[in-house]
Amino acid sequence: MPPPPDEARGDAAEDIQWSRPECQAWTGTLLLGTCLLYCARVSMPVCTVSMSQDFGWNKKEAGIVLSSFFWGYCLTQIVGGHLGDRIGGEKVILLSASAWGLITAATPLLAHLGSAHLVFMTFSRILTGLLQGVYFPALTSLLSRRVRESERAFTYSTVGAGSQFGTLLTGAVGSLLLDWCGWQSVFYLSGGLTLLWVCYVSRSLLSEQDLLLALGVLAQGLPMAKHNRVPWRQLFRKPSVWAAILSQLSAACSFFILLSWLPTFFKETFPSSKGWVFNVVPWLVAIPASLFSGFLSDHLISQGYRTITVRKFMQVMGLGLSSVFALCLGRTSSFCRSLFFASASIGLQTFNHSGISVNIQDLAPSCAGVLFGVANTAGALAGVVGVGLGGYLIETTGSWTSVFNLVAAVSSLGLCTFLMFGKAQRVDLSPAREDL
Repeated sequence: MPPPPDEARGDAAEDIQWSRPECQAWTGTLLLGTCLLYCARVSMPVCTVSMSQDFGWNKKEAGIVLSSFFWGYCLTQIVGGHLGDRIGGEKVILLSASAWGLITAATPLLAHLGSAHLVFMTFSRILTGLLQGVYFPALTSLLSRRVRESERAFTYSTVGAGSQFGTLLTGAVGSLLLDWCGWQSVFYLSGGLTLLWVCYVSRSLLSEQDLLLALGVLAQGLPMAKHNRVPWRQLFRKPSVWAAILSQLSAACSFFILLSWLPTFFKETFPSSKGWVFNVVPWLVAIPASLFSGFLSDHLISQGYRTITVRKFMQVMGLGLSSVFALCLGRTSSFCRSLFFASASIGLQTFNHSGISVNIQDLAPSCAGVLFGVANTAGALAGVVGVGLGGYLIETTGSWTSVFNLVAAVSSLGLCTFLMFGKAQRVDLSPAREDL
């Protein structure tokens, strides 16, 4: 049976592409949203030392609180993509942001509800992870439907640069707030700014009726129209889908390993170095690198290069060349060279935004959100395992070279698979279309 008129109109509306002014407005708004996402995400790592002193946590207990975010984050990736494909990614992002912003702002209050500080903080981080886990799958769903193919890479890489902005903002401003006002102020600021962003988006870019309709769908659990169901069997029969998933897994795992262990590497290898230097410089490099990769990708496609050729080139940079610089990290004793290699590796990894991240949108724009959720779930789980394995290798071998060898091995696996089996041909439709 055909879907109800209201549902059909809603589905059709989701596929209307933004005009140039609309795309620019939404790109800036989502860039800020991604920045605030990471502000809330890294607030706990920035405040962990101070909170551990206040509550008497040891390293193991602090590790439980820090890792608990990923327990929730891994669980809602597919759900976020599914909801984004169904009710619209912008609505999913706004509803989840309002919830994680409120929880972040209320974290200091939760910490003092009772004597079980560890339990309350662990629970709040799990809940924050659950709510933030829907963001990037919903974002992928939104951009795959609303942005032209020739502009997707730049749009996605620009929005993705918000992760570096957020990390830098919380690292810089959060450090000052810790000294001036205490750790509670970091959570108040990041949570409060997120709620202000939600108010702006709900008043300026979305109507109240849109949000009410989205809440109605979620509350009533309306049955999915047949044409909106994800063709799982059809998708997973395609080698290109598995290549995209494995490449996303490799990119996420490599990134999490470097993100988690680089500060410790610099602190232990170069004890006299300044923390603000090696914690800031790589992310300053990553911001223009992310923007440049998106511009370059869209420019090459507009010049007539095949889409899949451009996507594979971006992955050669994001997984291949970045891992070369990671290998160099373990083979130098110079701080300046190590900082250069780390910055180059982190910066080049942003080319993945213009490669595998948009390739998923090429393959299945009708269900890009849920497919990205599958790939990102695998990537998050692999990242947790990779970070743990990195620590084991350091303890066992006593050498940082083994960690960077692990990064290179994981990256090479994803790159080789994508170069062999990656495609940009749609696989969510039948009959299959011509390869782009």
